[in-house]
Amino acid sequence: MSGRVAGKQALITGAAGGLGEAMAWMLAREGAKVAVTDVNLAGARALAAAINAEIPDSTFAFAHDVTEEAEWVSVIDQAVAAMGGLSILVNNAGIGGDLKFVETDTLENWRRVQAVNIESIMLGCKHAMPHLRASAPASIINISSVAGLAAAPGMGAYNATKAAVWMYTKTIALEAAKGDWNVRCNSVHPVFIKTPILDPFIAMAGGDEAKAHERLTRGIPLKRIGEPDDVAYCVLYLAADESKFVTGAEFKIDGGMLAQ
Repeated sequence: MSGRVAGKQALITGAAGGLGEAMAWMLAREGAKVAVTDVNLAGARALAAAINAEIPDSTFAFAHDVTEEAEWVSVIDQAVAAMGGLSILVNNAGIGGDLKFVETDTLENWRRVQAVNIESIMLGCKHAMPHLRASAPASIINISSVAGLAAAPGMGAYNATKAAVWMYTKTIALEAAKGDWNVRCNSVHPVFIKTPILDPFIAMAGGDEAKAHERLTRGIPLKRIGEPDDVAYCVLYLAADESKFVTGAEFKIDGGMLAQ
């Protein structure tokens, strides 16, 4: 198999749909073996079956609650056995949580968003690192958000976790570089992308998707919502050895929003 990531082995969390699905297709088509994990095992299996129909024996599906440490250990061991190693980790799983202002937020909501959006990334980096080092050159790609770089009212839990992903990524990058592990770590910060995460905004617009998109793009110079492949192409670049001198960096996929 030829391609930009030929011979590599990738694990993508939260891959049953949305951005994770686009990443899985992109990496598989560019030559990688891919393990797709999700709490939605049926969705992950359906995706793996679809990719394998086009690219036989390339993709494997695993049930995975990213907030559970024991499941991280089990899933990584299974993925390494299935693929013959692990050289790419994409920490993609995430949730938006409830849109609440500080006085109405709940500790339950705060902790749920923390567990999925940042604690899972610590667990993934911790338990994948020995395998990534063994399969080096390797790459960790943490999916953050523009919300980790610019705040918005009512999104305290989400903003905090995505900012934590940004900074934690830099810590891992420096530890790996100073340890001469040949493992790079970078973060990706998308703005609004056409995935189910936009559903609450569409609901707030009375179910009018066009109206919701018009509101969401007011602060985006390119005046459009992003496509999943806009993010997947960035992930492909960071997964490939062509980005071998890139670590500890943040990549904004935001249509120019944060350039203003």
